[in-house]
Amino acid sequence: MRGWLMTSVALATMGSAAMAAPAPTAWQNRALTADQRADLLVQAMTEDEKITVVTGLFGSQFALPAYRRAEARPQSAGYVPGIPRLGFTPQWQSDAGSGVATQGAAPPALERTALPSGILTASTWDPAAATAAGAVVGAEARASGFNEQLAGGVDLDRDPGNGRNFEYGGEDPWLAGTMVGAFIKGIQSNAIITTIKHYAMNDQETGRNFVDVKVDQAAARTSDLLAFQIAIEQGNPWSVMCSYNLVNGQHACQNDWLLNKVLKGDWGYQGFVMSDWGAQHDTVADALGGLDQETGVGLGKTDYHVWLEKLKAAIADGRVPKAVLDDKVRRIARALIASGAVDSPVAPGPIDFAAHALASQHAAEAGIVLLKNQGDILPLAGRAKTIAVFGGHADVGVLSGGGSAQVYSPGGTAVPDPDAAQGFPHPIVYYKSSPVDGLKAGLPDAAIHYSDGADRAAAAAAAKKADVAIVFVTQWTAESRDFPLTLPDDQDSLVAAVAAANPNTIVVLETGAAVTMPWAGKVKGIVEAWYPGTNGGQAIARVLTGAVNPSGHLPISFPQKPEDYPRAKPAGLGLPEGQGFPVTLTEGASVGYKWLGKNNTAPLFAFGHGLSYTSFAKTGLTANVAGQDLRVSFRIRNTGRVAGAEVGQIYVAPVPGGWEGPKRLGGYGKAMLAAGAEQTVTLTIDPRLLATWDEGRHGWHVTAGQYRVTLASSAVDAGSSVTVTLPERWLPAGRGAALASR
Repeated sequence: MRGWLMTSVALATMGSAAMAAPAPTAWQNRALTADQRADLLVQAMTEDEKITVVTGLFGSQFALPAYRRAEARPQSAGYVPGIPRLGFTPQWQSDAGSGVATQGAAPPALERTALPSGILTASTWDPAAATAAGAVVGAEARASGFNEQLAGGVDLDRDPGNGRNFEYGGEDPWLAGTMVGAFIKGIQSNAIITTIKHYAMNDQETGRNFVDVKVDQAAARTSDLLAFQIAIEQGNPWSVMCSYNLVNGQHACQNDWLLNKVLKGDWGYQGFVMSDWGAQHDTVADALGGLDQETGVGLGKTDYHVWLEKLKAAIADGRVPKAVLDDKVRRIARALIASGAVDSPVAPGPIDFAAHALASQHAAEAGIVLLKNQGDILPLAGRAKTIAVFGGHADVGVLSGGGSAQVYSPGGTAVPDPDAAQGFPHPIVYYKSSPVDGLKAGLPDAAIHYSDGADRAAAAAAAKKADVAIVFVTQWTAESRDFPLTLPDDQDSLVAAVAAANPNTIVVLETGAAVTMPWAGKVKGIVEAWYPGTNGGQAIARVLTGAVNPSGHLPISFPQKPEDYPRAKPAGLGLPEGQGFPVTLTEGASVGYKWLGKNNTAPLFAFGHGLSYTSFAKTGLTANVAGQDLRVSFRIRNTGRVAGAEVGQIYVAPVPGGWEGPKRLGGYGKAMLAAGAEQTVTLTIDPRLLATWDEGRHGWHVTAGQYRVTLASSAVDAGSSVTVTLPERWLPAGRGAALASR
């Protein structure tokens, strides 16, 4: 321990000298390639400097005293000291699922713009919108002094109760991969690094450090791993974060199959792998298993995790070859050079919060989903003179998700959390953006009254007097725990009481994932607003009033009941903390709508579902083989009276069947159309979505034969179909390996 403390002092001294201008060295020659510069830098480093670069510290003031660094950004996720002697940058890391996050609410919290949650961004079905949102996050990261953002999350929504589903991109690998990849691209447009996470199969929070996920390798390849592969190809993240859980008996951060064979081998990934905070378990196993950088040192059981002395000893006695360390350092160096983080140093600077709040609002407006609109109860403009609003703290703010992704928006929380003293993942934060105020601004001639609805009888009486009643319901979800699909605090009874009193009842949900709705048949309107960010109240109000025509579509299925899924509740509930347990993914690759379709189970609301205030016609579907690729074309026409956006969804399936579900999402395209306007959408279907994984041949196999191509509005919409005959085709494991040339 004394040796470690001496190393800590040395690192602190080294970090303090970071302001001194180092002498130019050969690796800083910008005329050289990133590979050449990284090689020269590695050659110039001492072994101690190399070990410094592969060791990340918890950046928050909550780190144990011996590991705190003055150079770390306050309340940040992580800090990796640089090498001042060589002019090599430190890494300043922040969580960034929906904006630049703060670790811990203790003042002063870093106030930054909250973009919509990941699941809301995925609901836009618009990669351009995701890229624009990511660009705002990246800009604020750079202005906050961070050159590495721990985003985006792409674990599939296998278990609807997963507390982190709000951070992710939904249940389908193509949608999640393309949307999260686009978000990553936006962040990295600011010459900083992102860290895609949590690799892999991190689909529940219960017992996340000890759950052993048992999954068939072929099923993993066509589900969660495919989502990661697509996101990496599309977004080019410079780092991958391995997860807490075990996969097939081996921790993810020392999992040779996941890290060495699949990620770095098959996919040709050239970035580096960092651990989730405290997800490393054995120095030698981690080092040889593919982990490149230990992070979060100083959080919790430090002796259990530190590399500094243990890795040095393992190299000295030959258990870890020096070449392995060099490869880790080279990957980190190359990422920081190629991303621009080295040549364009970050520095705290001004942020245009007003402009970014509007950007957040527009992103939310593009993803809010209109689930039900019986009798065209919405939009409200010109229809209702008296409106009674209940619940959800809608008079003061909108909810956000909790845990390490927590962003603290300017102005602080609108609702103090009475349970904040419980600590992480608290506090529960409501952003100061009132839907009620937004409604009043958008409907100046309407009388709008708010009640918290605690008194059900009084709520029913108030609802009965109004033309329209709107009930806001919320479910806070957060990292480190899972949640039931039922709304908390008996909110279902509030909806039931109001709906019984007023037939024109609308429900607005602020949730992180699917919830059950026993009242769905008794209300006329349902709107899923998710966690809508800094200006979420205005976004919700503009959708309700009709100032914005909703165009979001569900990236997940909403089940009728929890039992409709493979696991009605998370595995391991009630077991003592620290006790390992297995969870076998019997569904394999049959995730979400594929599982429901395979079992002929009707969802409450289907994957891909989303309504509009206008109408659309989708026609002219054609499918043909061009070379070896499947090309699909169709037309979308706005047949209504107002402008709106619609998503054309293409589903594919072999006519004889035999896949993990009746169909797969093969592609999608979103068109913004004026009334009467029409647009042709042409897509090339990624051949992996037409293939199965063949472990024996170690590649993707498209079986020759007839395939059905369907143009639909959701996973349960019959739509229109054509058939096409595809030739047999084999694809390597790393198709899309443009990674190797970036």
